[in-house]
Amino acid sequence: MSREPMRRRCPGAQPLGPSRLEDWRFVITQDRYASVVPMQGATVHGVLWRLTPRDLAALHAYERLGAGLYGGRTLAVRHGDQLRRARVYVGRTKVPGRPLPGYQEGIVAAARAWGFPADYVAELEGWLPSAEHGANGRKAVARR
Repeated sequence: MSREPMRRRCPGAQPLGPSRLEDWRFVITQDRYASVVPMQGATVHGVLWRLTPRDLAALHAYERLGAGLYGGRTLAVRHGDQLRRARVYVGRTKVPGRPLPGYQEGIVAAARAWGFPADYVAELEGWLPSAEHGANGRKAVARR
């Protein structure tokens, strides 16, 4: 989602803007990277990009498709009032984990820069590692 890293990796990429993947939710997997998993009623906010073939190859290499870290899936995303088919990187595992140091902070910063909804940014912040977070990186909640 971050503009500057995308510009470096994929110089021909054009951001089309914020989009939503409905009935999926954001997770950090045991591989320590972001992914999405199916969940009825949930929404993942992201950015839709138009890529050149060279950019797509560079992004596939960066996301380690060949090594199996992610698989590419074509899913329907909502972009404005349209549903569009887009390539989405889905992690090889659904098992929750903790993010690499400094990783989730970049995701939260990008979400803020794109103006994602405050409740979604708060959900992403729930994965930040800190003393008040549980073992999977999600914010610990006290129950009565």
